[in-house]
Amino acid sequence: MSINLLIDNLTNPALLFFFLGIIAVQLKSDLEIPPNSSKFISLYLLFSIGFKGGQELAHSDWGPEIFWSLFLGIFLAIIVPAYTFFILRKRVGVFNAGAVAAAYGSVSAVTFVTGVSFLEIQQMAFGGHMVAIMALMEAPSIIVGILLISLFNNGKSQGMQMGKIVKHSFTNGSVLLIMGSLVIGILASEKQAAGIAPFTTDIFKGFLSVFLLDMGITSGKKLSAFWQNGWFPFAFAIFTPIINGSLVAYLSGFISSSPGDQFLFAILASSASYIAVPAAMKMAVPQANQGLYIPMALGVTFPFNITMGMPLYMCVINIFS
Repeated sequence: MSINLLIDNLTNPALLFFFLGIIAVQLKSDLEIPPNSSKFISLYLLFSIGFKGGQELAHSDWGPEIFWSLFLGIFLAIIVPAYTFFILRKRVGVFNAGAVAAAYGSVSAVTFVTGVSFLEIQQMAFGGHMVAIMALMEAPSIIVGILLISLFNNGKSQGMQMGKIVKHSFTNGSVLLIMGSLVIGILASEKQAAGIAPFTTDIFKGFLSVFLLDMGITSGKKLSAFWQNGWFPFAFAIFTPIINGSLVAYLSGFISSSPGDQFLFAILASSASYIAVPAAMKMAVPQANQGLYIPMALGVTFPFNITMGMPLYMCVINIFS
């Protein structure tokens, strides 16, 4: 891994604010971001990245690369929860294995947004279609996780109504906002987009810094209560993103010539959902332990990806490019 690339990432102001949030928890500070403000900032980040992605997509040529990229994204959302379920099933039980598998097959929009910021620092471009791929990866992984639970729980549905789960996956606020913003970005002309550029672009990194401060506080609280689950979930939450991210960073080079797109594929493969999946699993599989799969995704995998993971995946891309 390039030392300079790692240092550049670790000295990113947004990431340093994340560390500040963790430190605040350890010091038992009363520092916090009001919930309403945190929600607004998260909505802003999704809106901004979706709109800018739509603008990029509007000027893209819909060739074979984009279609193969869409296929790879959906394939990852199916295969990752499938293989992780079988690794976890005997260790944490069917319900927990399905919930964790869905989380790791799905994606973290905040990790994706942080990855976009990383690319901007490196002055690397990426395709607008990557935003659409991120949104499309939410639902398949949730469906696969629930189907595996139903299949290996002696065929019992446990009252799960697949139609409602599928609808919830696609109408989840995060997915709906980023897809809606993507479509609006496609429809808006360059002149119209320039009119809101100060909002969608100029203040983006400032809002990201405040949001990562909030994520640091939340991660610190989740991680402190996580250790009672033993070493295996922690090791899984570290090594799974390393394997998924590094492998996809290499394989994506066969369908995309853009290092920026390859990097975002690695981020999508390595990240884990701690917003959409918990909401769906709480409704579909209440037997799953939220104290297990949420800290794994938010308290371990998320901090790893935005600190060590992103430079690692970029290093893999640089080696094989």
